[in-house]
Amino acid sequence: MTRRRQTKGPCMYCHEEMTRNGMVRHLGSCAQRQRLDTINQAGKRHHREKQYHLQVQDAHGLGHWLQLEIRGSARLTDLDDYLRGIWLECCGHLSLFTIRGKRYTQILPDPFDMVEDEQSMDVRVDRILNTGLEIAYEYDFGSTTELALKVVGQRIGWRTTRNAVALMARNKFEPPPCGMCDKPAQWMCLDCYYSNDDVERGFVCGDDTAAHSEHDEYGSLMGIFNSPRSGVCGYDGPAEPPY
Repeated sequence: MTRRRQTKGPCMYCHEEMTRNGMVRHLGSCAQRQRLDTINQAGKRHHREKQYHLQVQDAHGLGHWLQLEIRGSARLTDLDDYLRGIWLECCGHLSLFTIRGKRYTQILPDPFDMVEDEQSMDVRVDRILNTGLEIAYEYDFGSTTELALKVVGQRIGWRTTRNAVALMARNKFEPPPCGMCDKPAQWMCLDCYYSNDDVERGFVCGDDTAAHSEHDEYGSLMGIFNSPRSGVCGYDGPAEPPY
């Protein structure tokens, strides 16, 4: 089984690197982040409103994480679009958030075929988020990628970007070692990855691709990206920012 990975990443404001949990503490007192908020306040560029700090990670300990801030007037659809853009989108699959037992989807439930506790994603986040809230997210109900979100803080102030969601930090991309020689891997051999108990054998560097040339039961070699969607379905990397 894949070992749970602890990874570091840089703060987008001051560029200091730290672990996921360390970053949560750091962002609450980052001087550069606070300076940006002061600049926005002085320029009156936006309205003051609730801003929610979200910690996002893959649900299986692969080491992928994001620290996001979403404004209260944004909608769950904005967060869904963001997660798709930076981590997930491949073939336009459906997705859902599960919050306090309710399922929030893109499609408004049919009033003649209502599913209990199913809601539309077209809802303002300040109506449903509060500090400490844990959220489950799924993208693609066939080859599902699962994420775990938590509201780790909130403030009332000026947003730091024109967009609904601001990226405050993310894990630094560190390719796993090749399963044959320990060089940084560039590819995934899906046959090896899905057919062995030790999935790390499926990581392949540029020099060892020939050894996997006939492994095509699950498809050809796929690129590795800073995303929990790597190697799944038709995922070929993130969208171009802004998301």
